Amino acid sequence: MFVAITQYDYLSKQDAKHYQHIEQYIDYLIVRTPMPTAMLVSWITDLVQYGFPKDKIIIHDNVCVLRRCNLKAIHFRECDARVKRFKYNQPEIQVSMSTHSQTAIRYAEQLNLDFVLFGHVFETNSKVGKMPRTTAEIIEAVNSNIPIIALGGINQQTLKQLPKGFNGIAGISIFQRKSDTNIGRLKEVWTEYV
Repeated sequence: MFVAITQYDYLSKQDAKHYQHIEQYIDYLIVRTPMPTAMLVSWITDLVQYGFPKDKIIIHDNVCVLRRCNLKAIHFRECDARVKRFKYNQPEIQVSMSTHSQTAIRYAEQLNLDFVLFGHVFETNSKVGKMPRTTAEIIEAVNSNIPIIALGGINQQTLKQLPKGFNGIAGISIFQRKSDTNIGRLKEVWTEYV
């Protein structure tokens, strides 16, 4: 599973066109942005009009946008207090969550979430000074009973060093403004991994 994540910024029509262009290589796009709801609804509408499948869009945290855009998937921060009630009340919606520990992964399993992002697995510019998950933490995570998606510092080189057992990869920079050729190569490396 390849999960692209938008940069945490105001998104443009150019961004929407880029994600539509790489859509064939990704399974999901987590839309994570500080944009106000009305602007975000407009951006998602443009994205869909450009041909991006609505069923590949996962909104980060914003239940209002989920409803207004009639989306079927939402992603929450680690142990967000709303996750449990949301999953219980809306079982038809795909729910995922970020995790950084085995405790959070177990919580996601108990809630029967659809998958979790686990990270960060490698050093990354977005987490300067923070140590990545240890090998022991990674091994424990991938032996869980929920799909685990690796996040953080993943590229063509580090993907070859990724411990076995992950169900996919996620990232911002590995999918941001990259050519479909680069993402195609990443997909080839992933195929060798699995």
